[in-house]
Amino acid sequence: MMIDQTEKTIEVLGLGSPIVDALIHVEESFIEQIDGAKGGMEMVDAETIEGVIADSGQTPALVSGGSAGNTIFALATLGHSVSILGKLGNDEHGHYYRQALLDAGGDDTRFKVDQSPNAKCLSMITPDSERTMRTFLGAAANLTVDDISVEDFKGVRIAHVEGYLLFNQELTRHVLESAKEAGCLISLDLASFEVVGAAGSMLKELLSDYVDIVFANEDEARAYFGDDADTDYEKMALALAEQVQIAAVKLGKEGALIASGGQVHRVEPRVVENAIDTTGAGDLWASGFLHGWLNDRSLAECGAFGSVMGAEIVQVLGASIPSERWPEIKAELSV
Repeated sequence: MMIDQTEKTIEVLGLGSPIVDALIHVEESFIEQIDGAKGGMEMVDAETIEGVIADSGQTPALVSGGSAGNTIFALATLGHSVSILGKLGNDEHGHYYRQALLDAGGDDTRFKVDQSPNAKCLSMITPDSERTMRTFLGAAANLTVDDISVEDFKGVRIAHVEGYLLFNQELTRHVLESAKEAGCLISLDLASFEVVGAAGSMLKELLSDYVDIVFANEDEARAYFGDDADTDYEKMALALAEQVQIAAVKLGKEGALIASGGQVHRVEPRVVENAIDTTGAGDLWASGFLHGWLNDRSLAECGAFGSVMGAEIVQVLGASIPSERWPEIKAELSV
């Protein structure tokens, strides 16, 4: 059945955990006093996060986060109609996240609400710009198949799924089935090599049966094809594109490869002199690519747009581009 794309009122719906990032700057000595290794990420409860914040004596800067959320907020700033499907907590952080999406011009009608605290991630930034993170998934972890129906995807052009959803295979399958039944195109960001490992053999089936666009970096591509696979990323991109319409394999400083229809387009890297934080780089890369795709640009141009966004975000702390940078970015990505 052909889907009339003119009927779509939401260009991109992000699916994932609506996490509020709490950022504090701390000294090395502070990190040494808490459990866990510097630079790592550990899952903890809400009380642990609040205790660490109290011990720091600081008031955190709050930023709307989450993998899909990072992509969606960037797309909203680029002028696209967007929404997010995820479960918010019925607390101040949940209210903050909803209002942030509304302030960005997004649609908030796809959020689900839980009485648990909202998901949050505490990022402790040391003077060397390294982040040590503690994450509490809260309400976001309580999203179930009963929360989601085909109706959530009506009027949506692209359903953009963050790979972390693959940790819940039943939920992922239900989401993809619902999105496909509603006539959405589906893009999937594999998110991390741990996600690929957790998805196992199911991932190949999901790619072949549901996904139209897949985003992977070199670690995720290697995890998918096996550690003993030939590290020929062009061959990997082509193999992925046999399962989906478009496969993007991001290679960091080496640029990226976009494969479709048996052809590979090499995207030259965007040179950055002062990369200080890779947080959100893949999420913002996806936003640039989808911005180009939604505006009927060639795959090579879509990849170039992705590189612009990815290079921009690694020059700042966190996954939010400062407002003063957006006019120049919009001019370069004008369509």
